[in-house]
Amino acid sequence: MKTNEERLQELMDFLDSLTRIHASDIPGIDLYMDQVTTFMDSHLSASGRADGETVLTKTMINNYAKNRLFPPPVKKKYSENHIIMLILIYYFKNVISFHDIEQLLSPISERHFDKGSVPELSALYEEIFSLEEEQRRRLKEDVRAKFHAASETFADAGYEDREYLRLFAFICELAFDVYLKKQMIELLAEQLREENPPKKKKT
Repeated sequence: MKTNEERLQELMDFLDSLTRIHASDIPGIDLYMDQVTTFMDSHLSASGRADGETVLTKTMINNYAKNRLFPPPVKKKYSENHIIMLILIYYFKNVISFHDIEQLLSPISERHFDKGSVPELSALYEEIFSLEEEQRRRLKEDVRAKFHAASETFADAGYEDREYLRLFAFICELAFDVYLKKQMIELLAEQLREENPPKKKKT
């Protein structure tokens, strides 16, 4: 059985191994739906669980276009900007509701999707993710701090029980952190919704 310290090191190695899609990775030609799902699977599946689940299905993508998270494809083809929007949706959908994703991304789609927008969507995407390296460093520091705090708990428990209880305390810290950040994102989305009520969709 792995020690908790070994588990922590594996988490650090896992964080270092995670990559993202750069704008330059996106094909310079428009793609059909099957090509889009293949591209997303090949670039993002490594960051998910190994259960064979598709990163984004055709139904999901059609639903995003139907709900106007981005403009519909042109002649059934998806542009670089469609791919960027799908990447952003992929990260958000693991954390917040579709309702909140719609609130957060609709202004981006409306103001920065078209060529010639300032900034253009690819530039906006790269600037946002330019923060990634510093964020990863801070995250690793925070995870280590949580781990060491959890390692101070349950001092009176027997060894085997103590190791699991400390691991469980660490997992709870991580979960509570995610919960709090999710609550903050939802609060910001609700504030934006109140300040800029969504436009009524055409029936």
